[in-house]
Amino acid sequence: MNPRLMRNALLMFVLAIGVAALLYTWLGQSTASQSEGYGKFLNDVTADKVSKVVQKGDILTITTTGNPAATYTVNIPPLPTLTNVLEDMRRAAESDGGTFNPGIYETQPAPDNSWVGLLLTAVLPLLVIGGFIFFMMRQAQGTNNQALSFGKSRARMFLGNKTVVTFADVAGVDEAKTELQEVVEFLKYPEKFNTLGARIPRGVLLVGPPGTGKTLMARAVAGEAGVPFFSISGSEFVEMFVGVGASRVRDLFDQAKRNSPCIVFVDEIDAVGRQRGAGLGGSHDEREQTLNQILVEMDGFDTNTNVIVVAATNRPDVLDPALLRPGRFDRQVILDRPDMKGRVAILRVHIKGKPLDKNVSIEDLSRQSPGFSGADLANLVNEGAILAARRNRKTIGMSEFEEALERIVAGPERKSRIISDAEKLIIAYHEGGHAVVQRVLPKCDPVSKVTIVSRGMALGYTMALPSEDRYLQSKSEFEDKLAGLLGGNASERMIFGDTTTGSSNDIEKATTLARRMVTEFGMSDRLGPLSFGKRDELVFLGREIGEQRNYSDEIAKQIDEEVRAIIDRAYERATHVLETHRDRLEALAQKLIAEETVDGEGFESLFADLPPKENLHGLGPRRPEPPAAPTAPAGAAPKPDVPPSSAPAPNPA
Repeated sequence: MNPRLMRNALLMFVLAIGVAALLYTWLGQSTASQSEGYGKFLNDVTADKVSKVVQKGDILTITTTGNPAATYTVNIPPLPTLTNVLEDMRRAAESDGGTFNPGIYETQPAPDNSWVGLLLTAVLPLLVIGGFIFFMMRQAQGTNNQALSFGKSRARMFLGNKTVVTFADVAGVDEAKTELQEVVEFLKYPEKFNTLGARIPRGVLLVGPPGTGKTLMARAVAGEAGVPFFSISGSEFVEMFVGVGASRVRDLFDQAKRNSPCIVFVDEIDAVGRQRGAGLGGSHDEREQTLNQILVEMDGFDTNTNVIVVAATNRPDVLDPALLRPGRFDRQVILDRPDMKGRVAILRVHIKGKPLDKNVSIEDLSRQSPGFSGADLANLVNEGAILAARRNRKTIGMSEFEEALERIVAGPERKSRIISDAEKLIIAYHEGGHAVVQRVLPKCDPVSKVTIVSRGMALGYTMALPSEDRYLQSKSEFEDKLAGLLGGNASERMIFGDTTTGSSNDIEKATTLARRMVTEFGMSDRLGPLSFGKRDELVFLGREIGEQRNYSDEIAKQIDEEVRAIIDRAYERATHVLETHRDRLEALAQKLIAEETVDGEGFESLFADLPPKENLHGLGPRRPEPPAAPTAPAGAAPKPDVPPSSAPAPNPA
């Protein structure tokens, strides 16, 4: 619990007790003051109505006769008016011819309440009032501290000996670990580099897509170096008050210098490190003031500090050039999505401590997840464990991992969606068209699964996975891919003489790819190796707002015609393949109707007479193909995209 809250609660408790005691004293005094007069007491004695009298100091407690008996108090008058209560009672009794019985009179020692009364009546009110004033001053002081704390850094400090993450917990980024290992050696053994005249790097910028382990890598550097580690997000510098960001930067580096050597980690530095002069607030924008202070702290007059700044971003293109120059961020370490070998290493890290079946193959799982980042792979293993627990399994099997992979790529299975037999037949031929074209054309990825089971927004999908990592794509490969995308639409037209909205996503992808081939990749024989269109971007907002047209209307017309020609050729090739292998398309569609899902082995059994699928993704001349009959391209209504861009994209129906 917060100690400050405990102190405030204790103070309030003491004040409440004091107020209660004060009220009790006042009420007691007010009750005691409501006594009868001494004359009434003497009248009751004369009338023989008094059965008992108890004297405690100057107060008489009288009990009267009757049913029920009454009790009241009387204050004895001061001297010298009356000197003896017993004498007064005897005179009052004999004045009416009666007799006085001294036995009804009882004397008890009076308590010494002088100091108690003084405490309750004088000291206690002063204590209550003083405590209330002290509490109000503490509250006002806390409010002032909160107002002044806006300029304090909110960085969280972790001691190096308590950081449990090391380089052994980071896999798939061996080159990045090698670069950062030198930073660790700088912090641990500075004399090794000082003797050679080498200076310690001032900053390291970790660059990479989301989920590639930038933050984890920074924690591993702190764990390996064994030095204090300050962690803060770039957005925590900026507040609604002007100058707060710069003040927090100063406070952060002051703390870091007091604990040097140390590491300062700024996550998502693009929140405050965007290029200056591009903001909506003009040159006096709050973010620019914060950035200026960061620039000064990293490389100003005071350069003899052993503070290394590690920052992470996935938008290095929007950062200010002054932030990226040597002397500030001396190194840029790239953390890209892992290749197949890296995915195997990452999966081995995440499966530690988890019970696995003997049939689980980490290599096969890595081959089925191209484009997955470290976070995606961690999610894959976690989803597999959740599915195994849902099925009451003691171990995690390959079936759970494959199901988890499909959930990540295409979404959860929608068993509640009821599809009519007529629509199921259309979906089967649509997915069969994708699969057959991708199997026959040489540079399409091998088909690993075809299904008409609904997942997410897709009514069905064809999953084609590459068997190796590729970093270059040729024009012929794009042309085969376009034909595979249009295979579903071509199959619908060939079998049913009509087309449906299920092809909208395929057509959108094909059109986008064909336009990029012409305008970005220079793959048009007619227009040549030229790039058309310059994209404008607001650096402050980080969004593309449009394309600057740097070509004439005539060129725009030629671009549209070339895109149409590429799509037409791909559609003709898809139609030709389906007409040539219509018997296989029919067999695959019937198998999908009967089984709903056909795996890679069952799919290849339909093409047993053809050569096995090979990876022919390299550059080179295309195999000659027979001419295809011209077929008009199909149009369709738009449909939302289904698969994530980082995952192997199936062809949804």
